[in-house]
Amino acid sequence: YNLAAQSFVPTSWLQPALTGEFTALGVTRMLEAMKLVAPEARFYQASSSEMYGKVHETPQNEATVFHPRSPYGVAKAYGHWITVNYRESFELFAVSGILFNHESPRRGREFVTRKISETVAKIKLGLMDELQLGNLDARRDWGYAPEYVDAMWRMLQQSEPADYVIGTGEQHTPREFSEVALRHVGLDFDDFVRVDPALLRPAEVETLLADPTKAREELGWSFQTSFEDLVRIMVDADLEAQERISGRRRGGPGTR
Repeated sequence: YNLAAQSFVPTSWLQPALTGEFTALGVTRMLEAMKLVAPEARFYQASSSEMYGKVHETPQNEATVFHPRSPYGVAKAYGHWITVNYRESFELFAVSGILFNHESPRRGREFVTRKISETVAKIKLGLMDELQLGNLDARRDWGYAPEYVDAMWRMLQQSEPADYVIGTGEQHTPREFSEVALRHVGLDFDDFVRVDPALLRPAEVETLLADPTKAREELGWSFQTSFEDLVRIMVDADLEAQERISGRRRGGPGTR
């Protein structure tokens, strides 16, 4: 399972060459090693919904044209197509999962969902005063990461290699994520969220929405955890962690 990458979109603007080395050429090195040493192995490549970028149709499926809007998206598109190329050229069992955003309490702190859940936990405990975000209205398809790992596994159990879109088929925004997170701890969005223009991307991906029909029909896969439950899982995990770290305990609303 090749999950290795420089995977943070804003960093790809700051370090585009490094992102290309890891996220694009790194896939080639893995596939070449497999071709030479273990051609009978099965290979999973972590492709990304960021490859769709400036989307040409909504929702996006396996046949939707890629139009990446960041060095990360471009590098992922290369990784995707080099996987297809090695599959077709050398008859390797190599597949790509085009995964839409998948989150959990283990999400890196630099990603917006984890930034929201951890900051909301800190606000609730009186450790921070506000949540600063960039584009509040970008639309994303967010799901629960453990369920997406199950989809990865299912792809490698098939009789023939193929690529699959994995997502929920539902869209939400950072604004909605923040509203659910703050409401879960008894706080109000308008009291704590501030927009920081410095956090806006040079080229924004405004909307991503999965069409997971093929995965449902061929893999028997579908998401189980609702958006609201996903947000609550992440906030509760960060509350527990921050209580343990700080020694504070959550009180009533408005603990600034």
